[in-house]
Order: sequence, then C-alpha cells, then structure tokens
Amino acid sequence: MTATVKLRELAERSGVSCSYRGWDGQEHYVCDHTLQAVLGALDIPAGSDEEIAASLEDVPNRAWRRMLPPSLVVVEGEHRTFPVHVPHGDPVEVWVVAEDGTEREAEQLDVWVEPRTVDDRLVGRATFAVPDLPPGWHTLRARSNDVEAAVTLVVTPARLAAADRLLEKRRWGVAAQVYSVRSSRSWGLGDFADLADLAAVTGAAYGGDFLLVNPVHAGDPRPPVEPSPYLPSSRRFADPLYVRVENIPETAYLPTKHRKRLDAYAAKFARANRKGKRLDRDATLRAKLDVLEHVYRVPRSASRQVAFETFRAEGGRALADFALWCALAEKFGDRPERWAKRAPSPDHPDTERLRAKLADRIEFHCWLQWVCDEQLATAQEAARTAGMDLGIVHDLAVGVRRNGADAWTLGDALATGVTVGAPPDDFNKRGQDWNQPPWRPDRLAELGYRPFRDVLRAALRHAGGLRVDHILGLFRTWWVPDGCTPDEGTYVRYDHEALVGILVLEAQRAGAVVIGEDLGVFEGWVQQYLAGRGVAGTSILWFEKDGHDPRPPESYRQLCLTSVTTHDLPPTAGYLAGDHVRLRSELGLLERDLDAELAEAEQERDAVLQLARDRGLLPPADPDDTEQDVADPQTVEALHRLIAASPSALLAVSLVDAVGERRSQNQPGTTDEYPNWRIPLADGRGRAVLLDDLAGSDRFAALAAAVRG
Repeated sequence: MTATVKLRELAERSGVSCSYRGWDGQEHYVCDHTLQAVLGALDIPAGSDEEIAASLEDVPNRAWRRMLPPSLVVVEGEHRTFPVHVPHGDPVEVWVVAEDGTEREAEQLDVWVEPRTVDDRLVGRATFAVPDLPPGWHTLRARSNDVEAAVTLVVTPARLAAADRLLEKRRWGVAAQVYSVRSSRSWGLGDFADLADLAAVTGAAYGGDFLLVNPVHAGDPRPPVEPSPYLPSSRRFADPLYVRVENIPETAYLPTKHRKRLDAYAAKFARANRKGKRLDRDATLRAKLDVLEHVYRVPRSASRQVAFETFRAEGGRALADFALWCALAEKFGDRPERWAKRAPSPDHPDTERLRAKLADRIEFHCWLQWVCDEQLATAQEAARTAGMDLGIVHDLAVGVRRNGADAWTLGDALATGVTVGAPPDDFNKRGQDWNQPPWRPDRLAELGYRPFRDVLRAALRHAGGLRVDHILGLFRTWWVPDGCTPDEGTYVRYDHEALVGILVLEAQRAGAVVIGEDLGVFEGWVQQYLAGRGVAGTSILWFEKDGHDPRPPESYRQLCLTSVTTHDLPPTAGYLAGDHVRLRSELGLLERDLDAELAEAEQERDAVLQLARDRGLLPPADPDDTEQDVADPQTVEALHRLIAASPSALLAVSLVDAVGERRSQNQPGTTDEYPNWRIPLADGRGRAVLLDDLAGSDRFAALAAAVRG
C-alpha cells in the first residue's frame, strides 16, 4: 500500500473527505497537503510516511482505550447499545443517573466480542443497552474494581413537536437587519428597543407572525468593531452595541451632568439617523459606553440588585470567563503576543491573578449582559403582545472569529490551523473562507456536547424560533487549512445525529421552531433527514431550480421558510435590475465579461418572471417595450404573490423590499471592498427610512397582503 493510499485511508477513517461532489456535479479530489493539514488540526500525526502508517495502525485502538464512549446521544424510544471496555475478565457495573437525579441500571447484553491487545494490555468489551429514558441530559456511569468513568448521555426527541404545529396553517413574517432599522430615538444604529417596536409594527399593523433578524451575538467590547454580525466574538452572549440606554431603569437617576451628556449624544444621533449612506458602529459604541459606564455606577434598587446577582449566578463560569475576556480585551486589544504572555487561557495562574485585579471591569461586562438579556426579553414580549404567533426568530451564526471570546474560553473545542468556509459554487466560484475556527468533532463528543448546547440555549433564550445559518455544517464542514485558498479545503464529517438531535431537544424545551439555512452544496438525503427531525428548510425564489429552469413554486417543500431574496443578495428591485452583477463586476469578482454575465442573469430573471405571468400575476411581456422597468413595485409584489402559491408553511418578506431599497447588505467574497453590513434602511433613492414611518407604509401593506394570499 503506497503512502498516498494509506494517507487517504487514514483520512476517511478519521472523518476527513478525500473527495467531494461539487456544485457542477463533478467529483473533486483533495490534495495530500490539505489532508495532512486537516489531520494535523485533529491531532492525528500524518506529516511523514512513518506517522501515517503509525496513525493508521492505531485507528482501531482508539475506542478500546476508553472505558465508555466519549458521550452518547440517542433518540427517545430507540434501541441503542454501547460498548464498555475493561481489562479482560474484570467485572463492571453500568448505570445511568437521570437528569432528575434518579438512577437506572443498564442491562448487559449477551454479545461476545474478542478481546484486543491495546498498549500491551488485554482489553475486553462488554455490550450494554441504553435504558428507556425521557428526553434530557443524563449521565452514564461505569465502575470496574477501583476505576470509574462518567460521560454525558443525551436523549433527544425523534421530531420537534413545533414542526407539526407549523404545518397546521401558513404563517408569514418579516426578515430584517436590526442594526439597519433606525428610529428617531436610535443612536445611529437600530437597537433592542427598535427590535421590539419593529415586531410590534409587523404584528399589530400588518398581522405578521414572526420577525426574523440577524445574529445579535457579542462583538467587540470597545471600538473598532467588526461590522459583520456573522463574525462574532461569542455566540453565547449578546452585543451591548444594541442596548437602548434610555430604557435602563437606572438611567432615570443619572446625575445632571451625565444626563446632559446623554441628551447631547441623543441629539447628535437623531441627526445621523436621517442619513442614508453608511452606518458607523464605532461612533455608536463609543458614545454608548461613555454613558453606560455612568449608568452602571447608579445604585440599583434592592429588587434590581437581586435580579442582577441572580443573573450572574445563573451565568456561572461561562459568564465570568466571557466578562474576563472583555476586560482583558480592553487591556490587551488585538495583540496576540500580549495574550500569549499574560493570559494564555482562562484557567492559567497568571490569568487568575488578572481576574482578581480586574474584578470591577468583569462586573461591568456582566452587568452589560444582564441589560442585554432584559431588553431581549422585552422585545420577545412585545412581539407576542402584538399578536405574533412566533415572535422573534433569532439567527445563529456559523461560528466565531479566531481571536474572540469563545475561541479563548472554549480552548481546544475549536480547531486551530484551519478555518471554516465553503467550496466553490455557482454564486461564489472561488469558494469562501469565513475566517472562523471550526468545532472539533472529537472534542465536542469528549465534552459531552456542552459547548454546542450552551450556544443553542443562549440563542433560544428569548426566541420563538431559531434560524441556523449553514445548517449543513452540522453534517459536514468545509475546513480550509491556513495558507490555502478556499477551493483547497475539504469536508470534515460530524455526528449529525448528535448535533441535530441536541438542536431539536433544546428547541423543544424552549418551545421554538427551527429553520435550517440549507442552501449551497449538500448531499441529497440531508434535507429529508432534517425534515424528518422537524427542522424546516429554506427556499429562495431565485435559487429554486429544476435542472436549468426555475422550479414551479407549487412544488416547493411544505416544512420550509420561503422568501424572494436573502441578505446575501440585493433587495428584489436591485436583483431584477441586475445590480448584483454590476457590483460584482466593479469588485472584480466575475469569471466572465460583464455583458455575458448580465445576459445570463437577465435570462434567469425572465424565466422566473414568466412563472408569474403564467399564473396571471403579471401582464404578458411586450417585446416592443425596450424601456420596460422590471424593477417596479408591481413586479416585486407579483413575485411575493408567486411564492405565496407555494405550500411553504412560512413566508418571509424582506424589510428592504417593503421600503424599495436596492443596495445589498452583503457582498460575499469581499471585506472592505464593499461596505458590508453597514447599509442603513433606505428607499430606492437612498433616502433613510425610519421605523417611525413603517406603520403607514403602502408598500409594506401591499407586500403583506401579497404573502397573506
């Protein structure tokens, strides 16, 4: 067997793909360098022929070195067995401590497995059955002589119950980028109070059932701020950038000089809110922190103090470590050498000394999270009060940035030397590198999937639903080794039954629906599996194809969120006009000349418009009318009526379509070449549109009526 063949066998047996089928239908083979780098990120030596041979020989021994599996995730009512390893001939007892504290014995089955010599020791394997348990987080324990082991046992629902409720009737809602939706009271960016008011307008004025928003995960604790909500510092905490300062009860008791400072900021940003060009997160955060430092110092009432202390206690070590990271980030900034020398990890002795020294700053950042939590709870309450059936649907980003809080606090649960991305596809022919460290599948299992669970619980805490960005990453994730281009990556497989099962369990406990963004390159069975577990899919009008032709909406999935556009595309008016093609040409992202790309885009657009014409939603095309405006409001409305012809249980209207905006929020494949995530809500002429103006919008009302059918 040659070294290359051994390398590829080692990779496949370690969950690393040696080839994949791309968007073009062709099989693409992964180079040896990529395989070696990815295996190295999993701590599997593969740098030389000798290391490859030794690692391959050791693969069968990995499981036999453990008394119990790293963890177990099963489906309620499913018959599952698991191995237990002890020195051959030694007795063993196995039992489960259930979530409620009761204990249940595990039954040993009459299964003979030949013992195996591992590390010069003869090891035996016994087979046990998982006891019948309710959904929840349990502990599996084993004892042999004086040796004990304990691992996490998770029992998950077979299907998310909320999915069946979704299928009972159609619901519709609005998709919006919170930061872009400003009111007359905003400080230059949309905030949690604006979130509550937008939900109230959508529900009470237009009868919407949900409001889908961008991730509001924690970002930088001080300027400069990363603009992308999909590249957070932590997915377990919220971003104080969205705090409405005036809505904190203690703000009313600010001393006069600090109140005047607050009023001056409010007046300044009231003027900025009328500008429609570019959002300035740094200015907003700098001003808010200036005032919040003083609000934090205002004495809290007895009940408020108890509430804050309770929040800190419930947050535990995770909250304390996050707040410590924020305090250290204020001190060290983005200087890796200082972090490595002064605070390499949360439990390092030097870090513990800094924890004591920075106690006040740590409390301040815990307080900010408490304020965020209160205002997020208020937003969901406002949504439900306005008549929304689901309320706020939060968005879970794919991952976190490499130098952020989660990367520091979670340690080797996240891989180093690689980043998450996506292979080339029809829209991004060079592939994508999202500059985020991926979960290590082996460490997730060893940690009992608790880091993943904590991320889900944070996102679901005040939500009626959760959108999971790139849910295909729960099945396999595209790893790009450092120094490689995005198309030089490969897929690493995950235990999707465990990850999806835990997602369903946590959503069930939160009473929330789950929407998986399942666009892009994926294996055909994935969507069926997700639907079977009660996870809704995603359909975008422009991406639904039957071969080369647009798919009739009547054939869309039922358990699905369907919309005309998405945040990675221009608003519908801009897409109809081909703005996205011209923008990509200006940014040098096209593979062909502009005229050829425009002609292809127009052909695809006209095919979709023909679907609307065939159903009487648009008048017949006039071949002699070369000046026809295909981006007019009537065409946008017709396309929303077109998706209403689908059986999809959920329909979404993008807020940008409801006001006539044409600019893209995000252009994939760029960083600073385009002002991604910094576009305020505006109309077709670039004039700022405030939340205050939405309740009486004829265009909003027309699109709401279109999707209501």
